[in-house]
Amino acid sequence: MAPVLVAMGNPLLDMQVTNGEALLEKYGLKPNDAILAEGKQLEIYDDLQKNHKVIYVAGGAAQNAARAAQYVLPEGSTGYLGAVGNDDLAKQLTAANEKEGLQSAYQVTDQPTGACAVVITGHHRSLCTLLGAAEHFKPSHLEEPHVKELVNNAKYFYLGGFFLTHGVESAKVLAQHALDNRKIFSMNLSAPFIPQFFKSQVDEILPYVDILIGNESEAESYATAAGWDTKDIPTIAIKLASSKKLASRPRVVVITQGPSSTIVASSTTTSSEPSTKIYPVKALPESAIVDTNGAGDAFAGGFLGAYVLGKSVDQAVEVGHRMGQMCVGQVGPQWVFPKVDVLNA
Repeated sequence: MAPVLVAMGNPLLDMQVTNGEALLEKYGLKPNDAILAEGKQLEIYDDLQKNHKVIYVAGGAAQNAARAAQYVLPEGSTGYLGAVGNDDLAKQLTAANEKEGLQSAYQVTDQPTGACAVVITGHHRSLCTLLGAAEHFKPSHLEEPHVKELVNNAKYFYLGGFFLTHGVESAKVLAQHALDNRKIFSMNLSAPFIPQFFKSQVDEILPYVDILIGNESEAESYATAAGWDTKDIPTIAIKLASSKKLASRPRVVVITQGPSSTIVASSTTTSSEPSTKIYPVKALPESAIVDTNGAGDAFAGGFLGAYVLGKSVDQAVEVGHRMGQMCVGQVGPQWVFPKVDVLNA
């Protein structure tokens, strides 16, 4: 079947290590943060390969979310756009996607496939990314016949915010297609540094966004960059839901807060104020938490997968919670196979 959901982002191979406290200090990294590698941090990838026990996992935030959505959806329902190199890492990513029923529509470049150092400390993860080929994605790839067919057949789109550090032109092409054809366009804020340093790019795409997903740190970062004098997450969610929008349908803003709760704000088609709703997260015992890497992506994919199937926002949030909790019980952004029925758990 033709994919109904198409995601676009930076395909990366995750290089994951545990007990990484010394690495955080050595490379100036913070727990529960995500950055692009610069300066001395560019040495971390060689360091990990030579001096640490590394687990390699197919990654990239939007690709993780697409895989999570595919877990919820019937086989062949999800496609993914991004740029890779002509190398073994790209072959590993393609094979991982095929295994889970995700259709890869990569642009192959002469640059090496990107990588992400994932440094685990307890229940925290720090992400340090070298984009490599990912930042060489060109809008011309969207004109390739097989990609055009993929986009034309899709009804829902998902953009990883990380992509906006280099690919706002391509993102806008996809967003405009969604607007012109009355399709659903969703985006993830992805990391605090995206609204902090790339707010103009976020603001260029935000008017097209029907569903915006992020966590509390990313929401606070956007509020600070926008000059909003508040750290109250429901207030920020309402402001994001109320911001300029090109399509007439209401915007849904979903802000996760780790193990505590998820906040949803919806704009309206009337003059009334947007409403918010808080969804508690079912507590997990400490012993059930193996690795938090990719939990937010798992939530986003679970939410979108349920939404694509016509589930209500209430139901989609619960499916997102179940996918996030499944993810933290595995090493890396991985799911349980044979599949668990997360729609009716």
